[in-house]
Amino acid sequence: MLTALTGVYGDRPDALRVAGRDASYEELLGAARAVAADVAGAPAFAVTATASLETVAAVVGGLLAGVPFVPLPPDAGPAEREHILRDSGAVLVDVDFERRGDGGAGAGVVAGPGRPALILYTSGTTGPPKGVVLTAEAVAADLDALAEAWQWSAEDTLVHGLPLFHVHGLVLGVLGALRTGSRLVHTGRPTPEAYAEAGGSLYFGVPTVWSRIAGAPAAAAALGGARLLVSGSAALPAPVFRDLERLTGLRPVERYGMTETLITVSGRAGGAVRPGTVGTPIRGVRTRIVAEAGAEIGELQVSGPTLFSGYLGRPEATAAAYTEDGWFRTGDIAAVDEADGVHRIVGRASIDMIKSGGYRIGAGEIENALLDHPKVSEAAVVGLPDADLGQRIVAFVVAEGVTGPELTDFVAAHLSVHKRPREVRFVAAIPRNAMGKPQKKLLLGDA
Repeated sequence: MLTALTGVYGDRPDALRVAGRDASYEELLGAARAVAADVAGAPAFAVTATASLETVAAVVGGLLAGVPFVPLPPDAGPAEREHILRDSGAVLVDVDFERRGDGGAGAGVVAGPGRPALILYTSGTTGPPKGVVLTAEAVAADLDALAEAWQWSAEDTLVHGLPLFHVHGLVLGVLGALRTGSRLVHTGRPTPEAYAEAGGSLYFGVPTVWSRIAGAPAAAAALGGARLLVSGSAALPAPVFRDLERLTGLRPVERYGMTETLITVSGRAGGAVRPGTVGTPIRGVRTRIVAEAGAEIGELQVSGPTLFSGYLGRPEATAAAYTEDGWFRTGDIAAVDEADGVHRIVGRASIDMIKSGGYRIGAGEIENALLDHPKVSEAAVVGLPDADLGQRIVAFVVAEGVTGPELTDFVAAHLSVHKRPREVRFVAAIPRNAMGKPQKKLLLGDA
């Protein structure tokens, strides 16, 4: 699966640069073989997935040995670490990148078709994190389709500073580079200065990263020589999109996916890109919108070769995640443009679909409208129970020099009047997780 390690693209001393440390493909392969020898025969193994060459060697070593790799978040608390290790049955391993294994230790992939390659833990709305089982076949199918969509090749230098325990940073940002042969520069911390200095042709980031880059004009201008900017893991606010276009001359491509599905929908390199949209299904993936009669938005459901094998040890949860006819329920609310099939993600069904006064309203479009106001820096919109409306629209906003009624009128002037917030609450910050996604349930604790 890792084409670059076969030698087809040759080798160079800086094929990978992670947090300032360089390695060649040969050095990575040697370190990965040492890991493969250490974990051979284990049911699974875990590594604290820091932004390091050790984490890269670990994931490659697991693929060589045919042993599922379980990345542990470096900031996980004792209870979360214990749960992940116990639930996965993984052996905790320390990796020394300077150690080298010989060609006999995991020289070829041992795992048969359909065998687990990665177990990534994802939090749901209730209960402890669940282990998402991904096969090498699913990962390869996804990366090949994305290489086609983004014109991603060995000629690229991929730059990002994303965590290596999520799909975005680990699967796309590490295995994608080793699949396509592109040089990889992981900046460690994803600062605007680090991105500007990296000299990449292809950049990955989450909205928080892109927002900070857009706020550093000199750093943003340095990205103008790149070929493609890709944003994911959360919706990119329209003002950030426009600022990046103005400063870099590039229109960022957004993509959509989940741990369970990998990336299923994306904008295309060289294609028409509109802010607030995530493109069309990648090769091999099908999507459908299941909506109530007369509604333009509904739950996005997907099928295709990139989907996970199931939740580890949770057959009932796995079965519940699929429809009777075999489509995966994403739990996300979306709309599809009838003219060109471009998808727009409105939000999570559990919290971002607001039913107010007989209307079905997506929180995302109200948030984007609020963010278009020059005095607003952050916004999160929810629906709260209301005796008259069913749910009333409440906006949590980080802003200065503007009143709640002014923001309500601003939204009403940009969108339909029924989509205006009935209440605006000013907060110091919108709580977010490590990937920059708003944690609205934390806001609701104050409701």
